[in-house]
Amino acid sequence: MRFTIIICLAIIISSCKSGSDTQSDKRPPHIVFVIGDEEYRSEESMPMLAKILQRELNAEISLCFPVDSAGYINPNQLDHIDNLEKLSSADLAVFFMRFRRLPDDELNYILEFVESGKPIIGFRTSTHSFLYEDSARQYLNNQWPTQVFGQQWITHHGHFDDGDNPLTSVELLDSVQSGILNGVSSFGAYSWLYHVDGGDWNLAGDSKPLLKGTALKSNHEMNDRLDRFQLTNPVAWTKTHKGARVFFTTLGHPFDFKQESMRKLALNGIYWALEIDIPVDGVNAEIEGTYDPNNSGFGTKFKREVKPYQLESQD
Repeated sequence: MRFTIIICLAIIISSCKSGSDTQSDKRPPHIVFVIGDEEYRSEESMPMLAKILQRELNAEISLCFPVDSAGYINPNQLDHIDNLEKLSSADLAVFFMRFRRLPDDELNYILEFVESGKPIIGFRTSTHSFLYEDSARQYLNNQWPTQVFGQQWITHHGHFDDGDNPLTSVELLDSVQSGILNGVSSFGAYSWLYHVDGGDWNLAGDSKPLLKGTALKSNHEMNDRLDRFQLTNPVAWTKTHKGARVFFTTLGHPFDFKQESMRKLALNGIYWALEIDIPVDGVNAEIEGTYDPNNSGFGTKFKREVKPYQLESQD
């Protein structure tokens, strides 16, 4: 009897120690933000989200910016994104890119990560991350984003009064039960609605819509093309790629991120992709410091003479 009790105690102690070791072995995730869009001020919104994740998860953050020959962050630098080698050790990658044409040595870091079976987040113009003219790379223009994110670039319903008023009414889909929607309420988005589903088009693979957006103004309505490009379309969904979790949203105007529901949506999506429990009220989306982005737009509307930087560790 005494021998049996000793064995039982040994098993219990061993189980407790094993559980403790497993918990202590967990390290903060390494999250890499790949930033390269010249329209929507991702160079401002993505670091803002990164700071929140650093606070909430103690995450290791790497920021990859488009950098020009003078060493400044320049969204118009279409052929270079700095720091992409960080993807080699990333647990999750967040993409906000538009029509990049990167050299092979940089591009390969992205392609290798996406094929690695690790989770992926995508924002807005990542449906058209690349624009290559050479035939060997043209599959990256449309086929690649469709396979990875769920859709390619098709069309949108029009810019109109950009930044002055919301252009898309965002609502939760009643039939969807997902922790990604914890703490997320209906809101007005400054992003004009992208067409991704309906008419001649369907979301790819196992995409599951979470939110719908309705265009408040539409070029397609004016031109009598709503049979092809409906006023209401999915604006956020989940899917898988190479067995990994993928969260994508076509929202991403810089002013969208001023709204708590938009920040919660993005942060919850990142937690979901990493398989981290999402709080009942959603991830704490309080902004670290300030977030006062420039409006969207091309040309020189971005903040000038900003050097690339990395977030300091919270340790």
